[in-house]
Amino acid sequence: MASKKAANRRQRGAQKACSNVFSMFEQSQIQEFKEAFGCIDQDRDGVIKKQDLKETYGQLGKLNVNDEELEEMLSEGKGPINFTVFLSLFGEKLNGTDPEETILAAFKLFDPNATGSINKDEFRRLLMNQADKFTGEEVDQAFAVAPIDVAGNLDYKSLCYIITHGDEKEDS
Repeated sequence: MASKKAANRRQRGAQKACSNVFSMFEQSQIQEFKEAFGCIDQDRDGVIKKQDLKETYGQLGKLNVNDEELEEMLSEGKGPINFTVFLSLFGEKLNGTDPEETILAAFKLFDPNATGSINKDEFRRLLMNQADKFTGEEVDQAFAVAPIDVAGNLDYKSLCYIITHGDEKEDS
């Protein structure tokens, strides 16, 4: 009897953890994660394994991935990486990211004319000299994914989307 109650408690705890993971994301984000999971799960068995990662890297042109690197990635899941674990890992990585509206509101402070963009060089200066100061390398990493036009203006609305949903660039 006691073991049955304990099993039920464990099951409810697992269900609660799963539902918490799914509540961390919008439905559109969950769909995007499902698509990404499907791309990585090469053998379509519902679990990401080392061979799946090797094949995915191969498709992306990186053929010399060492086993230790792959094992390290897989160990982050603390067990088999099914979709729920995959989603949990992203939830842990993204935990603390503000909602898109909050990030947009912060950027708008630097855009008094409401153009939707801010000067890249001025923004670099602010990032490196104000509050939690960024290093030059950190700014370069941020700018690597930031949509910057030929005039040197950063499209902060697109950047906010990238921060909260991931990079949408498709290979054509």
